[in-house]
Amino acid sequence: MTRLLLVSALISYICYVQGQSLCTTPNAQSGVCIALKECSSLIGILTNANRNEADIKLLRDSLCGYTSTNSPMVCCPSQNSDPGVDLRCFTPHAQDGICDDILKCPAIVKLLSPPITTENLQFVRNSRCENANVQNSVCCGPGPTTVTAPSRACAPTAAPPDPRTECCGLDGSSGNKIFGGNATAIDQYPWLTIIEYKGVRDEKIKLLCGGALISGKYVLTAAHCVLGPVLRIAEPKNVRLGDYNINNDGPDCVDVEGGGQDCTEGAIVVPIEKIIPHRGYDPNSPLRRHDIALLRLQTMAPYGDFIRPICLPTADVALADPRPLLYAAGWGAVSDQQSSSSVKLHVDLPFFTQTECQPSYNVAKRKVELWNGQICAGGQKGKDSCKGDSGGPLMLDNGRLYEVVGVVSFGPTPCGMENVPGVYTKVYEYMPWIRSQMKP
Repeated sequence: MTRLLLVSALISYICYVQGQSLCTTPNAQSGVCIALKECSSLIGILTNANRNEADIKLLRDSLCGYTSTNSPMVCCPSQNSDPGVDLRCFTPHAQDGICDDILKCPAIVKLLSPPITTENLQFVRNSRCENANVQNSVCCGPGPTTVTAPSRACAPTAAPPDPRTECCGLDGSSGNKIFGGNATAIDQYPWLTIIEYKGVRDEKIKLLCGGALISGKYVLTAAHCVLGPVLRIAEPKNVRLGDYNINNDGPDCVDVEGGGQDCTEGAIVVPIEKIIPHRGYDPNSPLRRHDIALLRLQTMAPYGDFIRPICLPTADVALADPRPLLYAAGWGAVSDQQSSSSVKLHVDLPFFTQTECQPSYNVAKRKVELWNGQICAGGQKGKDSCKGDSGGPLMLDNGRLYEVVGVVSFGPTPCGMENVPGVYTKVYEYMPWIRSQMKP
C-alpha cells in the first residue's frame, strides 16, 4: 500500500477508533476498552452459572472504566488476538504498548493525519512490530513523548532506552579511541557482553560468543551462538557483563594519563532466563539468514560507567550519506586460526553496499547469495570482526551515541582478507521482530 493510500485509509478510519481506548487484557492480549455488554467472550463468562473463582478474577481484572451511565467497561480481547501469544511490546520511546493493527491505534492514526512531519513518519516506521494475524502492525502505545534534556538518572528497565535520554550508547571514552584491532579504553563499549557456556562433556565454563546489552533485561547476539553446531560443544548458561580482562578475576585496572588508575568494579555474571533465536534461522542453511537472537536475563542488569546498554538503530545505516565508518569490538573470534584476546579489542571497518559485497561471495568456496537482512563491513587486510566475538555488535557512532547496526555473522576464512568484507545481520531490518520479542 502506498503512503497516500495508507494515509487515506487511516483518515477514513479515524471515526471508528475515536472514543475507543486500546488496553491489555489480564492475559496480556491486545484489547479494546468497551462496554461489558458488547464483549461476547466476557459476557459468556458472566452468564455462566458454573463460573469459578478464576473466572470471577478475570472479570474483575478486566474492568477498565465505566460508561456515562455507570455501566462497567472491560478490556475485551481483539478478534485477532491469540490467547497463547503475548502481544506486549515497547514503543520507540520506551513506553509499554500492544502490537496491533495500525488502523486500530489512535496515536498512530493521529501521527499520519496530514500534515505529516518527517519526525512523525519516522516514529511510525520505528513502531513496526510483528503480529501473525495482522499484516500492518505497530507497537501501539501513548504516542511520542517530549524530552527536553538528557536524563541525569538512568534506571535500567526491560525496555530499550529512548536514545534522546542518552541512557544508551554513551561511554566514557569519547576522544580516547585507538583503532585497528587494538585494546579499548577500560570504560569503552560498556554494552559488550560475553556469553558463558557450560561444556557438554567436561562442564567447564567456555567463552564462545559475545553480544550487546540493549536494555536492562536483554542481550542481542547471533542465532548461531545459541543453535546448531555450538550446542555440540557447550550450552549457553550465563551472560558476563562489565568485563575487560577475561583472564582476571575481580576488578580490572589500567593506568591513565596524568597518573593513577581507572578500575572496574569487576565483572557480573547473570543467568540466562530465556533464549530467543529468530524462528527463521536454519543452522544447516549456507545462506546464514536470520542469524539473530535475544537473551533475556534472569535479573536486571545494573547501570553504571562499565555496564550500560547500546542504542538500537533509528534509521537504515545503508541509506546513510556520507558512507559511515563502523566499529566492531570483542575478545576474539570463534576460530581455529586465532585465539581469543584477554582484553577487550576494537577495530574500525568501512561499510560496503550489498552490490559491492556480493562478488566476494560469488566464488565457489564461499558462495552465498546475500539479501536485505545482511550488511557488509571490512575488506581491509588484517582488520576484521575476527578481532571480535561471534554474535558481537557492529556499531555506528552517530556523533554522540553508539547504535548497534549489525551482529557478527560470518566472513572469509582466514579472516581479515583484502577486499572480502565480513557479513553481519542487519539489525534495522529486524527491529519489528526485536520490538515484538522484548517484554516487560
